Amino acid sequence: MRTRHAMRQLGLALVTLVLASATAGAQTVVRPGFNIFTVAQDVQIGRQSASQVERQLPMMNDGATQRYVSALGARLAAQAPGPKFSYQFKVANLSDINAFALPGGFVYVNRGLLEQVRTEGELAGVMAHEITHVALRHPTNQASKAYLANAGLGVLGGLLGGKSGTSTGGLVKAVGGFGMNALFLKFSRSVESQADIAGAQIMDRAGYDPMEMAHFFELLRQKAGSDPGKVAVFMSDHPAPIDREARVAQEAKLLGAVTQRAPIGGLASVQGRLRGFPAARTSAQVAANPQTPADGATANGAGLSIEAPSTRYVSFRQAQGHFRVDRPDNWTISTATGGYGITLLPRRGLVSDAGGRNSIACGVILSHYVPFDGTIAGSAPDPRTSSFGVSPLELATSDLVQQVEQSNPQLHRVAGSEQRTTLSGRPSLSVRLTGQSGTTGRTEQVTVLTRELADDHIVYLLFIAPGDEFAALDPTFNHIAQSLQIDERAPHN
Repeated sequence: MRTRHAMRQLGLALVTLVLASATAGAQTVVRPGFNIFTVAQDVQIGRQSASQVERQLPMMNDGATQRYVSALGARLAAQAPGPKFSYQFKVANLSDINAFALPGGFVYVNRGLLEQVRTEGELAGVMAHEITHVALRHPTNQASKAYLANAGLGVLGGLLGGKSGTSTGGLVKAVGGFGMNALFLKFSRSVESQADIAGAQIMDRAGYDPMEMAHFFELLRQKAGSDPGKVAVFMSDHPAPIDREARVAQEAKLLGAVTQRAPIGGLASVQGRLRGFPAARTSAQVAANPQTPADGATANGAGLSIEAPSTRYVSFRQAQGHFRVDRPDNWTISTATGGYGITLLPRRGLVSDAGGRNSIACGVILSHYVPFDGTIAGSAPDPRTSSFGVSPLELATSDLVQQVEQSNPQLHRVAGSEQRTTLSGRPSLSVRLTGQSGTTGRTEQVTVLTRELADDHIVYLLFIAPGDEFAALDPTFNHIAQSLQIDERAPHN
């Protein structure tokens, strides 16, 4: 009798979808299900699972693509229910139209999905669905069911009374080790419906029309008829699109009018960039014949002459407090004699020539620069010598690039490579240089990124890497740049 009562309680705990009354402006209430894992264990398991996934799958390491997906993901994740996971978004170099999520906030988007969606809203719909799986802790809910099935009825009293107290390792081992990743990628029809419904709600709060998710299901039905190979994996892992389309449309009606926000923007540009890379393989082809793709689409760390950069970062604060910046925790940092500039180096990032002179084959230099000739009332004595324009930032950047070229005669500026943006809240300018290293004999690339200061000086970063490895390191370089914080009040002369 007690066992039947316990099983009834367990059944109630596993009921995760509660429909609110379908009145105008109402929305469906979705509640997470039974789970023996803690939130911290979700993160721990997710990190280990992500490491395994990124060893097995080819990852896209194009900086512009990664920035776009991360920006869209961040907007959506800010509206997610449940624990405040530190969400991470990455692009797998696979041609299948698909996406997937791991516990603790690790979300992956296939290149094939990016190439095929017609609008940012359709992409937002897929990503919101995956974010919901994380937020409602569906992956470890699946693992909890598997654990319960293996443990038998004797464990019910302890589990229903609270967490089991079992270590993460013990729980993982009990459900088949990290082969349980398969549990994280295939959900029941009910769980997929929860992710569609709560995902539509995330879209609404983030300023996207939930009907864009329904439109994506329409696209899937079209692709299933014209190019079934593109959606084979998606169709095997998810309920029929037509059923999901109707349920999302119902939820959109319950949510009412959407307060739309401007899109992140840049999808067409990303799709254009992706067309320039070698064709991606399907997940089935990767499983049958794992290998490292080329041209900026390398697996994590594969093909690099250095140890792969860690995805865990530590912050460094300059002695006078003028700047703060992140570095991968497996990169070393050295400070210039004057105490201002720093150099960030991975293992094997420093090489020596035949004469014993050291040079940087891979790394980052960050420092402060005063134009050699100074400035007069915000301009240079002869602005015609500037390569980029006559603003203080352009003049100082031109001066710096000329100094780099003079001291490194093998490097030459790439025509048309300059890009204007903002960094740490102020205008910035980037320029690319390339040439054959006299030390390694390989083509090297240096990206100069400058950021103006109020006194017409600049802070600059030099990102240095072999030319054929630069794309793989671009996400790391981008993180370092975006982490830069500058206190204009601190001394820097």
